[in-house]
Amino acid sequence: MRESDSPKQISAPKKEITNAISAQLMADVSNSIVVIRDQPVLLDVDVARLYGVETKRINEAVRNNPAKFPDGYMFVLNTEELQDLRSKFSTTKISPKSRVLPKAFTERGLYMIATILKSRTALDVTFAIIETFATVREIKRELIDLHNETDKNKQVKKMHRFGDLVSE
Repeated sequence: MRESDSPKQISAPKKEITNAISAQLMADVSNSIVVIRDQPVLLDVDVARLYGVETKRINEAVRNNPAKFPDGYMFVLNTEELQDLRSKFSTTKISPKSRVLPKAFTERGLYMIATILKSRTALDVTFAIIETFATVREIKRELIDLHNETDKNKQVKKMHRFGDLVSE
């Protein structure tokens, strides 16, 4: 195979993708993430709001595509978790009149939702979710690295790097 015939890897730099996604959308995704069962998740009501659909449409997508949501991709909150969530976050948009316990989507589950919902808004939201969760993982790695560093000069450099990540 000649060099000109070889497949080329095309990838957009993170900054390019992030710049194409509105800062408001990135902030909305970031602010919607909650930690339940020791993992970052988005609740069905927030997923629906971000994608611009009704919550019942998200729940229908799950019900109609159960193979796309195995354990680890999505779970239903129990009553205690729901009460805890309501007490910690006064801005929780879960209706007290709801007869159904909310669903929580892990990063993997959010990618599966993206395979079902097809629209320009869904594409933008999916990019924002990918970038936000990538940033969360990077911050976590940097924080662990900072915690394990014993050299004071390296700690200072890592604190600056950590600060840069958090402020992005």
